[in-house]
Amino acid sequence: MFDFIFMLTRNDQTVANAMEVYADIRDTELRYVGFKDIGLPTTRLRELASAMRADGREVFLEVVSERAEDEIRSVEASLEIGVDWLLGGTHPDEALSILDRVGPPGAPGRPRYCPFPGTVVGHPSVLQGTIAEIAASARELTRRDGVHGLDLLAYRWDGDVPSLVRSVVDASSGPVIAAGSVDSAERINALAASGAWAYTIGGAIFEARLPAGPSVREQVNCALELTRAASGKEVVVDGG
Repeated sequence: MFDFIFMLTRNDQTVANAMEVYADIRDTELRYVGFKDIGLPTTRLRELASAMRADGREVFLEVVSERAEDEIRSVEASLEIGVDWLLGGTHPDEALSILDRVGPPGAPGRPRYCPFPGTVVGHPSVLQGTIAEIAASARELTRRDGVHGLDLLAYRWDGDVPSLVRSVVDASSGPVIAAGSVDSAERINALAASGAWAYTIGGAIFEARLPAGPSVREQVNCALELTRAASGKEVVVDGG
């Protein structure tokens, strides 16, 4: 199975009108929706997550804070907001200690945790390291009790991305989500062929980079269609 996660984000932060954007696409076939830990206060994010979950969707929060103390606050906020998945972050020991307060993996209220493998720097975040180093990080992380999968900044890395994704998938014991700079049918197809479980798109939808009309709704529906095609191993080519 290959899936699409729509992130209500641009430039690595949640858009100010996230609730209005969500209201416009809430009757689509979208299953997974998310946002970042930067851009809106926790109270607004909690309202957003509540609306998404009331519609039967799974909610993702991606942590992109650079400082350790900010990341820790974001992990704690994820429990208050009420998300199903916690993505990103580079301090797994601290994150797991917070999540363990809720209960063991799978306990009610505990999100599935998928940290960043490799060396992640800057904002917007970029991935550094060799394929071997990133795969080794992926292997070590997914051996930890409480790490469900990985949030891989595949197209925020300078190199042969399909080879990177395949190596990380092979090294990991959980699902691999490709995040960041997925902005074309070609990249979506490459991720599906490389074994990623899902991918996120935020800014590319708000900037209307997919081969569809300019509205967020049209872009989201296009991403869903491209995902279905990639899952079925059909060849999809970018168009105007």
